[in-house]
Amino acid sequence: MPPTPEKSASDEPPTLNASPSEAGRTGASAALGGGTSATAFCLQQNITISENTSEVFAVKYSPDGKYLAACCGDGAIRVFNSSTGRLAYNLQSGSTVALPATCVRFRPDVPTVKAKNVFVSCDALGNVVHWHMTSGKRLHTFKEENNQVFALDFKKDATQFATAGKDTAVRLYDETTKQCVVKMERGMGFGPMATTGHSNRIFSLKYHPDDPNVLLSGGWDNTVLIWDTRTGLSERSIYGPHLCGDSLDIQNDVVLTGNHRSGSTALETWDYKSGNKIEDITWPDVSRDPTMLYAAQFKSGDDYNQNARFIATGGSGGTTGNEARVFDCSAGNACVGFVGGMSRGIFSVDWSPTEDKFACAGGDACIRILKVSKKGGVEKGMEDLSMDDN
Repeated sequence: MPPTPEKSASDEPPTLNASPSEAGRTGASAALGGGTSATAFCLQQNITISENTSEVFAVKYSPDGKYLAACCGDGAIRVFNSSTGRLAYNLQSGSTVALPATCVRFRPDVPTVKAKNVFVSCDALGNVVHWHMTSGKRLHTFKEENNQVFALDFKKDATQFATAGKDTAVRLYDETTKQCVVKMERGMGFGPMATTGHSNRIFSLKYHPDDPNVLLSGGWDNTVLIWDTRTGLSERSIYGPHLCGDSLDIQNDVVLTGNHRSGSTALETWDYKSGNKIEDITWPDVSRDPTMLYAAQFKSGDDYNQNARFIATGGSGGTTGNEARVFDCSAGNACVGFVGGMSRGIFSVDWSPTEDKFACAGGDACIRILKVSKKGGVEKGMEDLSMDDN
C-alpha cells in the first residue's frame, strides 16, 4: 500500500469518466502505449471497472482467476467478476470515516483445505479478517494492536500466513488456529556480520515459492530481508530497494524489486543466493515522466507463450508517469506496452493465474484488466498496441 500522499491541487478526489453503469467497458481516462520491436507481444485493453467510490490500494485474483478482490481507501472490500467487470460480492461498504483497507490475499486452494473461496484482508487499524467470499461472512477477525498492516502473504500449502506493517515486525500465523506462532524482529549473528530486523515500515512480503521455510520482506528502510521462518531470524539481506507497496517478488531464485524512486534503478532484479544485483530494467521512452513504483510482479510462463515470463509494474510520477507497464523477460526485458494517462498513480498489480491477463488499480478508483497477446493476434473488441514507442 502506498503511503498517504500530501494533498495537492491534482490530488482532489477523482472524477470518474465512467459511471457505475459503465463497469466492464474500456476507457475511463486512460490510454494504451505500444512497446518495442524487440518483443513479440503487445498489450490489449480488456475491461475497466469503475464502480469504486475511493482509490484502490490492493487488487488480487482468486485462485481460479474468476474473481478480483479489491481493497479501497474508504475501507470498502469488493469482489468483481473478472470476465464481465460486474460487482459480484460487496463484503464491506465504504465510509467517509473509515481508514483504508490495505491488502488482500486469497487462501491457496489445496486438497487439504475443505473450505474454498476464502480470503484475508487487512487494514490501517491493524484488523486482519478472514472472509468467505460467496456467503459474505466474516469467518474470523483479530487486531494487531498499535499497528497498521500494509503487507500480507500466504504460504503455498495454506498452513500459514504472514503480516507486516508500521511497527516493523513480521508476524507468522497458523492458519488453523489463527494464532501468532512467530514474531520476527531481529537477525542472527554478532558484530559486523550480524543481520538485523527492519527499522521502518514494511510494505511487501513474499514466501519463497520453492522453499516453504523462507520469507522475504521489504519496505522503507532500503533493505530486503530474507527470513528463516523456523528460527524467526533474518539470515541475509539485500541492500538498496526502497519499497512503498507490494513490489517484491521471487521466481526461479530471481528477486524482483520495484522501487519508489525515479531513474534507472526503479525496477531491479537480484540473485537470491548471492544477493548481487542482476540488472536494472530501464524504461525505453525517456520522453515520459519517470515512474516511481508502488507495485511489481512476475508472471510465470510455464504453461503459456512457450515459457515466456513477464513483469507487470505500476506507479506514479508527474503528468505522464501514472502508469502500469509490462516487460517481456524472454526478450531482454523489452517493453511490451503500458497503460497511462490516469489522473493518479497505480498502486497495485496482479496477474491472472489462468490467463495472460493482469489487473492494475490505483488512485483514480478504477480497476483495469489488460491482456498480453502475440502481435497481430487481436481479439474482437480489443485494441492492439504493437507499434514502437521509442
